[in-house]
Amino acid sequence: MITNLDRVQVLSEALPYIQQFAGRVMVIKYGGAAMKDPSLSQKVMRDIVLLASMGVNPVVVHGGGPEINIWLEKLGIEPQFLDGLRVTDSATMEVVEMVLVGRVNKKLSN
Repeated sequence: MITNLDRVQVLSEALPYIQQFAGRVMVIKYGGAAMKDPSLSQKVMRDIVLLASMGVNPVVVHGGGPEINIWLEKLGIEPQFLDGLRVTDSATMEVVEMVLVGRVNKKLSN
């Protein structure tokens, strides 16, 4: 059980960091693999809202690789990777744009 004393201790330890980052931009990479777990997604969004309420200016850069791969497979397009990076030809780019703009962005902004 978390006591009020525990809360006070955590907040007093966090205060210098809160003051250090208040007013600054913080870029957060939210990967596609992390988006697959609804519980984790809820926690990530809660933490981003907490940062904003503390005066930090979060900028979220998100992925969507797993969902992109699902749609590429549905459309019969073979995903290509070179040294771990996706090779994006014009057909793949259309799918990437559809997934990120039409699905992932929409889900994140709701």
